[in-house]
Amino acid sequence: MQLVIDIGNTRIKAALFEGKELKAFYVYDSTTQLLASGILEKYPVKNCILASVVNEIEPFLEKLSWKVKVLLFNSDTAIPIKNLYKSAQTLGSDRLAAAVGGSLMFPNKNVLVIDAGTCIKYNFVSNTNEYLGGGISPGLQMRFKAMHTFTSRLPLLRVDEKMDALIGTNSQESIISGVQFGAVAELNGIIELYKQQYPDINVVLTVAEVDFFEKRLKNSIFADQNLILKGLNEILDYNLNRIKC
Repeated sequence: MQLVIDIGNTRIKAALFEGKELKAFYVYDSTTQLLASGILEKYPVKNCILASVVNEIEPFLEKLSWKVKVLLFNSDTAIPIKNLYKSAQTLGSDRLAAAVGGSLMFPNKNVLVIDAGTCIKYNFVSNTNEYLGGGISPGLQMRFKAMHTFTSRLPLLRVDEKMDALIGTNSQESIISGVQFGAVAELNGIIELYKQQYPDINVVLTVAEVDFFEKRLKNSIFADQNLILKGLNEILDYNLNRIKC
């Protein structure tokens, strides 16, 4: 059994795999909570891959390494697709793992993976299995926070999935409408631009609030909340097989 850990900006995801099958999934608020959960004592974990978009993970990595063999995913880690990103050292591990996950779903095909988390990240893999890059823009909650932070009177609001009115009739509704319809319009527009260049492109959406975007996007997409975790598991398998060879 393999343990996959993805440390994001707002939470930590962990998943257990047997082969390519995801057997269990957990979400933690901190690395301390993850270690205290006893996940490594409950399951016969042989190998682990750790990816993080935040700094200062060395204490956690050290404690984790006492219990299981850990592969730290970074720009030097071998991956099953070719990385053509010009500044590989600055590429977030989540973006590359998402790209590998998309390529796993659609091998030898053009695929755009959209990870709509803290930031909205667009990652493109060509039909020759080459990661070319993509784009990054503010996520939903970041947009709400920006309007609250850089104005003196606008309140801090959150996503309201029940709000479907285009025309806000008060300040609160107007903010929610602007943020949510704006983000959906961005996704639809970006997808259309990719389709103009790659008509046969496959689009995969990975985000906690899959339903929010999936029912609002006019384009045909595939949704997988665990795509990054599956990509990381594929990367771990790839590296373990290299060692065997």
